[in-house]
Amino acid sequence: MKQSVIECDEIQTHYKKSLNRPILNGINCKINRGEFVVLLGLNGAGKSTLLKSFVGLVALHRGAIKVNGVKLEKRSLTSIRKQVGMLFQGGGLIHQLSAVENVMCGQLGNRSNLQTLFGFPKQDQHHALKLLQELGLQEHAYQKTAKLSGGQQQRVAIARALIQSPEVLLADEPVTGLDAIASTQVMDTLSNLHKRHGMTIITVLHDLGMAAKYAQRAILLDAGSVVYDGCADNIEAQFAKYQS
Repeated sequence: MKQSVIECDEIQTHYKKSLNRPILNGINCKINRGEFVVLLGLNGAGKSTLLKSFVGLVALHRGAIKVNGVKLEKRSLTSIRKQVGMLFQGGGLIHQLSAVENVMCGQLGNRSNLQTLFGFPKQDQHHALKLLQELGLQEHAYQKTAKLSGGQQQRVAIARALIQSPEVLLADEPVTGLDAIASTQVMDTLSNLHKRHGMTIITVLHDLGMAAKYAQRAILLDAGSVVYDGCADNIEAQFAKYQS
């Protein structure tokens, strides 16, 4: 029996100024451990909102989310965020810092304010360098990220999300604004994490072909509701069916 890592039970949230316009409208779904899942839908369908809700970045107005059986709420938020890494759209890097410094910033939540005054410990630097090497960026470790290409920056952001050794990695439109080569490199990186380390990957994409190539499972959203949840191989036909 497959073990779920994220469970959504009738979750709903809405825009503050419009209680009658839900962003997420009673979503029920389970993400199983070790799956590669893609969230799809037109702009405004609720993809990014659903993804962010998995780490408590969106306030729910109804329903509940559980991560590894623990309800996502204020008192459990810190421990859950150590289990679930987040890759934001655009990467969210500090471009004045080097690649290795950006990766180490992923450990700030585990360090006290006093500890950060004295810089990062050696073990953080060693871990960050190892991650950059694994992602093929060892030659750029001490370069400022402002000087790196878009695809390289996104892989630095992936390394930053990985430094806490999360069980789940969430990626919000990780290839937006990248060319075809860089997009493939980023998606290959996510695929390798899934295949080699058994990591659960949940990503928002717009490219149906890329979704079918990399993901096992596709969840298609329309107006905040799930209209398809199944094999990603069939997603182009399903998208045409529900978006016609």
